[in-house]
Amino acid sequence: MPAPCLELTHRQEFSAAHRLHDPALSDEENRRLYGPCNNPRGHGHNYEYEVTVRGPVPRSGMILDLNVLTVIMREEIFAHVDHKHLDHDVPFLQGRISTAENLCIAFWERLAPRLAGYDGCALHRIRVYETRGSFVDYYGPDA
Repeated sequence: MPAPCLELTHRQEFSAAHRLHDPALSDEENRRLYGPCNNPRGHGHNYEYEVTVRGPVPRSGMILDLNVLTVIMREEIFAHVDHKHLDHDVPFLQGRISTAENLCIAFWERLAPRLAGYDGCALHRIRVYETRGSFVDYYGPDA
């Protein structure tokens, strides 16, 4: 009988500022598209992000040690974004409009190589909450 396949998720919170602005558009087009989120000085959020790995449960009983996942998330994401301006202070977000959608994609790109080294589990989903009631899910480039 094959081992049951489960998902393991860890959530972390960070605070950051950003400004939604597309340099290819005029100031008026940006104001129309992004509204108050286009404030020239930016605005802030208390973001939350979840990382889900998926895999069969091995003899150890763990898809991945939760402490390992926590450390990887802190090193690859939290340490770079907490109390930062996402558009100015985070090199891996340069050239991207700092929407929750683009954060999901960038976080995946940071985490996937680190998690690929752990046999039996695979990165399954990144979820970014921009507000308590609004979130974006990304299941990777092959979804």
